[in-house]
Amino acid sequence: MSSESVGGILGAIVAAVVLAVAFVFGPIGQYGKPPRPAKVEQAPAAAPAAPAAPAPRGPIIREVPNQ
Repeated sequence: MSSESVGGILGAIVAAVVLAVAFVFGPIGQYGKPPRPAKVEQAPAAAPAAPAAPAPRGPIIREVPNQ
């Protein structure tokens, strides 16, 4: 056998192994996987908080027509 045919056989074996591994492990990353459920953190039941002072209001910006 010549070195070219040995190289072709080894290349085919490596390609088959790579394709098998890619098929077993599936897509990499989030693509193709279901989204993870969001964690909902529940605060312990506490007494209702006292009403806070209203936040200071900023300047009111109104649109001025072009003159």
